[in-house]
Amino acid sequence: MYLQKPFWSDALKPAAESDEPSPVLDLVRSLDKQRLYGEVTLALRTGLREARAEFSFLRTRGLRSILKFLRSVAESDETINLFCHSQSIPELQVVPVLFQHSLKEVEDQIVTNLDHIFMVEPMEIISPSNDAEVALALRVLEGCCLLHCESSILAHQHKAITVLMNILSTRGVLEQGACLDALIALMLDSSSNQIDFEACNGIEEVAVLIRDKQVEENLRLKCGEFLLLLIGHVNGWETPPMMTINEDVRRFLGEKSASLIWAASQFGSTLDPEQRLTALHIQARRVLESIDLY
Repeated sequence: MYLQKPFWSDALKPAAESDEPSPVLDLVRSLDKQRLYGEVTLALRTGLREARAEFSFLRTRGLRSILKFLRSVAESDETINLFCHSQSIPELQVVPVLFQHSLKEVEDQIVTNLDHIFMVEPMEIISPSNDAEVALALRVLEGCCLLHCESSILAHQHKAITVLMNILSTRGVLEQGACLDALIALMLDSSSNQIDFEACNGIEEVAVLIRDKQVEENLRLKCGEFLLLLIGHVNGWETPPMMTINEDVRRFLGEKSASLIWAASQFGSTLDPEQRLTALHIQARRVLESIDLY
């Protein structure tokens, strides 16, 4: 169901390569585009219906479905464009559902009013988000922001940076790692989210984690990768609101570590994606070693 190619697509390739216009080919292309859009909307409606469910296990299943769908969407520009178009339709928007359900603040999930006990109408009880659900929601948020830049604007309307910084400081390793990746996706080309990150003392929070030797090494490495990506690849770091990032890193991690992070963050502009990922892992380990040394 996830955006499969129609069985007739290979048969049409020879005709598509010819220069002669074909009304039949144009019709088939139009029908194929409608089929793809139908699959996009069906996958979103199905996943979002479960992502709004009362029970965590149903929301988790819906989030897995949406994440699988987003990975399928990312395979071609055509499906990315269809997904972006779908996000202009309120009932198909993914980001608001994430913050209204899976990423809802813990305080909002606590029952504080017991008046329903004495009433005829039963109170709707929603099970709190577990670790796996929160981590999946963060992965879905990351995917949405990378595929559709306006999803970052929607996330800002739900105070995304504040919510994620709370997750980073209170949740477990699984959610924290996903949270760091989602933060980068949120701040790409989004000055409003960058301002929120600075207001939440984001660099200080990350510095606390990466300096703490009691924290799992994989999470500390993820913090190193986050700093490298933030400084080297988030647009606008030389101008407000991100111009103070280098100063914050120097203040919390020291001059030598800050210099290494800045130099290492300039890696990989001519490398292919797999090589860049390898280079990122190597540089993050060097950053971690420098912090432990100094």
